[in-house]
Amino acid sequence: LTPASLWSEFSSQEGTPLHVASELSHSDTGRATTPAERRRAFAILFFSLLCTGVGQSVMFAILPSLARELGLSEFAASMPFVSSATIWVFTSSLWGEKSDHWGRKPIILMGLTAFGISFGLFAAVANLGVLGFLPVAVAYPLMIATRSLYGIFGAGASPAAQAYVADRTTRRERISGVATISAAFGLGTTIGPGIGAVLVVFGLFAPYYFTALMALASAAAIWLFLPERSAPRRKFEQRATLKWHDARVWPFILYGTGIATAAAVPIQTVGYFVIDVLHVSTAAAPKFTGIGLVALSAAALFAQLVVVQRFNPSARLLMRVGGLVTIVSFLMFLLTHTFEPLVLALLVNGFGFGMVKPGYAAAASLAVDPHEQGAVAGLTGATAGAGFIFGPMIATGLYRLSPFAPYLFGALLMTACHAYALLSPRLRQAGEVMADEVEEPAETLVPEA
Repeated sequence: LTPASLWSEFSSQEGTPLHVASELSHSDTGRATTPAERRRAFAILFFSLLCTGVGQSVMFAILPSLARELGLSEFAASMPFVSSATIWVFTSSLWGEKSDHWGRKPIILMGLTAFGISFGLFAAVANLGVLGFLPVAVAYPLMIATRSLYGIFGAGASPAAQAYVADRTTRRERISGVATISAAFGLGTTIGPGIGAVLVVFGLFAPYYFTALMALASAAAIWLFLPERSAPRRKFEQRATLKWHDARVWPFILYGTGIATAAAVPIQTVGYFVIDVLHVSTAAAPKFTGIGLVALSAAALFAQLVVVQRFNPSARLLMRVGGLVTIVSFLMFLLTHTFEPLVLALLVNGFGFGMVKPGYAAAASLAVDPHEQGAVAGLTGATAGAGFIFGPMIATGLYRLSPFAPYLFGALLMTACHAYALLSPRLRQAGEVMADEVEEPAETLVPEA
């Protein structure tokens, strides 16, 4: 199963064509997007978003060793990401809403470009700090500043990409579409450590610079090849912007913040766990941490590309089953003292969140109107940022008490999220699609230049 074949299967499901209305002749407004063009567009979007996943796995595989080299505590090392995530909470919803009016493509392009620039500058500053050309007192705040660029401008890529797919899928196809976009990130995190292992022979920071170039190349591919003939939603500009406290949305925001916080726990702490509990040297730790992160992301990828696509479960079922699996995984961490059980716990954790996250995002998308897709994608994207505010702060603080304390916290938090999903009326009905529901065409064609 390859991403290209997945998109081909997804966009040509028998008996469920993608927006048949958009294939009708529109002599006054331009040529309609064909199924082949949509397949190509989705493939371009999929591969362009890979770099964000590569960046995540490369960053967190090397970060613990980088922190030790610079003499930073676990909490201090998390601050560049906490600051970026804090900004992300506000800018993700902003850029998602702007994509409803400016178009999806400009926001995706801006986000990927900002990611590449931010990642490259972060690597350069950290590299100079390790080499001693910059004192840590200077390098550290610059690391925070360069990472914050991603929070300011890079936060738009994910919600705009999700909205781009939502615009071009029916409600029944929404879960598959959102899961596959999530799988782009998952595939990136899977191959990231492999890329890092190949490039690290050229230096510790070579994988960072390669990822930055990969992001800029992806932005160029979006600019040159991603079609967008949908008119911005100008007729809705006078309407009130979708707010987080909207009755249709706020239960998803609360739930999403909880699961994002829990998901950040193993990502932030596993590198330190490898060094301190498994007694691996700082030089060898990136390799072991990378293997663990590959296991986590590969399991998430399997959930998104195989389980979701093959069985097409409801958003509600994904949230419930995935929630239970994540609880079990956190309990497995508490019994881990060697490398093999750690990898198994990460596998189970990735599989659980690989079901929960697309289920939650698709359910939130289905809860609002078509013209609000960018806004809701921005709000759900903000919960990911919130998770990387609370997750690192709580996890690194608890880690100082005990290496196992963050995982106990993760188990308790996911238990609370699972209970909320069962008790909240809005979440109990998450993602329901009525049999007689009429699809609203999403694509409004505009004249081609």
